[in-house]
Amino acid sequence: MILKARELSHHLVGKRKTVEFSKPVYVAERDDSDLLRKKIIGISYTDWKKRGFLKGTLHYIKQNAKIEKTFTLNAHVMERVEKVLMNKQ
Repeated sequence: MILKARELSHHLVGKRKTVEFSKPVYVAERDDSDLLRKKIIGISYTDWKKRGFLKGTLHYIKQNAKIEKTFTLNAHVMERVEKVLMNKQ
């Protein structure tokens, strides 16, 4: 929606000659599989803290994993989660 508004504004000020109002197809990769949600909820705060990470980060990740809405993780947070999960197995 924001991209289309930007295209329209560019057309109105003369930066663009045409405006395409068709709906674009977006493909987004999701980080929130059911398995990942269960593993995140299962991470203990002590394991997380032993690896030098902040407890608050895990708290917010767990909150997002508990709700049914989709969520994404930043790349550096995803790396941390993977490290903790790999060492746990």
